[in-house]
Amino acid sequence: MDTRLEKIVKVLQEKAGATYEEFRGEVHVFINARQIADALTFLRDEHQFSLLSAMTAVDYWPQENPRFHVIYQLTSLTQNLSIQLRVPVNGSQPKVPTVTRVFEAANWREREILDMFGIEFEGHPDPRRILMPEDWDGHPLRKDYPLGYEEPQFTFNFEEIDVRKPYAKE
Repeated sequence: MDTRLEKIVKVLQEKAGATYEEFRGEVHVFINARQIADALTFLRDEHQFSLLSAMTAVDYWPQENPRFHVIYQLTSLTQNLSIQLRVPVNGSQPKVPTVTRVFEAANWREREILDMFGIEFEGHPDPRRILMPEDWDGHPLRKDYPLGYEEPQFTFNFEEIDVRKPYAKE
């Protein structure tokens, strides 16, 4: 790990009780949901991590606690450093505080995560679906979401598939 990142991670451990792991040169810092806004503010203001380069989530279903991780990828352009903050989220009530007051770019990304994973961001200024229709049931990037695909039709299974196809009735 870069010595500059070591110092930053040590401060996050002391201030927010964070833990970390290093994987293939990337540093992943695990932090409590209540601490995320403060940690991002600290990184932005004191260590020039001014770019929220990515924000997404991961579903670890069927594991329930934590089922999700909300991931914040930060980049410091002036120092040429990158750090990833991960917030473990319970599967029964997936909620995380919004960070739109820290990074305005989080507004749309939080809405995408709400839409695709069903993770709510408390205090978000506009918590509406952004990718799916408002009346859509479910969240398509959850691992328990039904796939709903159609089996491909080939010469060897043509008749078998053709019988099940929903043709229009005259």
